[in-house]
Amino acid sequence: MPRKRAAIAVVGMQWGDEGKGKVIDLLAENARHIARAQGGNNAGHTIVISGREFKFHLIPSGILYPHTKCYIGGGTVIDPSSLFAEMDDLTRCGVDYVKRLYISRYAHIVFPYHRLIDKLSEEKKGGGAVGTTGRGIGPCYTDKVNRCGIRVADLIDEQVLRAKLHLVLQAKNQELVRVYDHAPIPEEPLFEEYKEWGRRLASFAAPVEEMLYVAAKQGEKTLFEGAQGALLDITFGTYPFVTSSCTLSGGVAAGLGIGPTKIDETIGVTKAYTTRVGAGPFPTELSESEQKNFPDHSAARETGTTTGRKRRMGWLDICVLKHTICLNGVDSLALMKLDILDHLDEIKICTGYKHTPHFPATLEGLWHAKPIYESHPGWKSSTRGVRSYNDLPSEAKAYIRRIEELCDVPVSVISTGPGREETLWLDRFIDE
Repeated sequence: MPRKRAAIAVVGMQWGDEGKGKVIDLLAENARHIARAQGGNNAGHTIVISGREFKFHLIPSGILYPHTKCYIGGGTVIDPSSLFAEMDDLTRCGVDYVKRLYISRYAHIVFPYHRLIDKLSEEKKGGGAVGTTGRGIGPCYTDKVNRCGIRVADLIDEQVLRAKLHLVLQAKNQELVRVYDHAPIPEEPLFEEYKEWGRRLASFAAPVEEMLYVAAKQGEKTLFEGAQGALLDITFGTYPFVTSSCTLSGGVAAGLGIGPTKIDETIGVTKAYTTRVGAGPFPTELSESEQKNFPDHSAARETGTTTGRKRRMGWLDICVLKHTICLNGVDSLALMKLDILDHLDEIKICTGYKHTPHFPATLEGLWHAKPIYESHPGWKSSTRGVRSYNDLPSEAKAYIRRIEELCDVPVSVISTGPGREETLWLDRFIDE
């Protein structure tokens, strides 16, 4: 008898942009609840349905199914202007989210001073800049840890908002003037703007933690949606080129206020190769000549959902995958974008790094990591839209089997294109 898997966490195994949005969207068809645990509008999920593209930054992508309830957890940071822009886009597309979207009262709020300090700080670092999205996520998490942040619960209470904003803005204006030689932010216009955001947000604020607990007790099918990827984790990622939250499966529990025993299955999402956006070490990054053999960034769908930046591309790195499988307790892998490799003569897999048996903990160690490659013949034919494993070229099946063998984890989902229908299921998971 198959074990019950009512609650599934979907997390990224590389530097983000792995295709988690598509996996969540596919699993959401048979789920009742979809919850986002961490991050802010620096993350992005792109969903393609019948040729139509939807982009999400804060709202769980499962919102496109009318039977779902979607949650934004207390571990997230919310920019109200970005959130309501997404809501407005859903309204224009005819998606009804009222009484289907719930926001934790514990989530922190991104203010204009967070965005401003984010950009000014990056400019000040010069060549040492991390390459943030400039959306104020890091400074908002800094305030959270520094115990001076403003949360949803504060935002929707006008008196509390005024008192807290007054105190926080005094300190922020001193920082802007003295550290960055920037003009201060006037308090009253900012208060009026965010007071209005609070009024609009009030009807969505809910006891998300209790709602998810009840869903778990009743065995209702739930998806936990991770943002970014494991190598961007604030603790175990390629620090300091990381985000400001826990991007691992453990962050799902912490960010949603649920016990870890309530997660029945963890799916790790990885591309059939590797990408990353922004600065930082990337051992398997393609050489200029190798990049020419890949589809261009547009054809490969390798521009960032949030920033529009071109992603750096590289060969599949098993050192990365083994490291992140360990960190996440992954049960199976979703292998995305297999079709991008269709026309390569040769496909490489990094099986290890020279002179080190472990994934380097230091930035310096990763900068100097020398990949050990094994070469695989390309299949030189289209896998786009293939829906049966048996219909894949023999070389593609050998490539997949080798990934499973090296990682010691099965592949459960294979994506052969951006559309919902361009998917091979080796394990049906939530609808069994």
